[in-house]
Amino acid sequence: MPRKSDASADPTLVRNQSALRTSSGRVWLVVGGILAAVCIIVLLVQWGNSVPLAAIGAVVVALFYAAMIVVRYLLPSPPRLVVLACLFAAMPVWTIIWLFVIVARVT
Repeated sequence: MPRKSDASADPTLVRNQSALRTSSGRVWLVVGGILAAVCIIVLLVQWGNSVPLAAIGAVVVALFYAAMIVVRYLLPSPPRLVVLACLFAAMPVWTIIWLFVIVARVT
């Protein structure tokens, strides 16, 4: 079993990615903005099926992105990047779950 110091130096571990250690967070905002736009578009395609549910889903995705912007400028570096990654991952997960809710509500 490797010692803790050996594990922290291992570049193959997920937690040792440069995007989670040394990034300024700007790339997370750029890619997060693109992902948020795609998620919002996907939800707005459902506008004809259920206007309130599609609007709620799009607003929540926008709030995830707004939270990414706030986190980028308010948190210190190591935890900031992990939180940005979690918010980034939450957007498509929320979108998929909410699409199932819309489809279940309509049918």
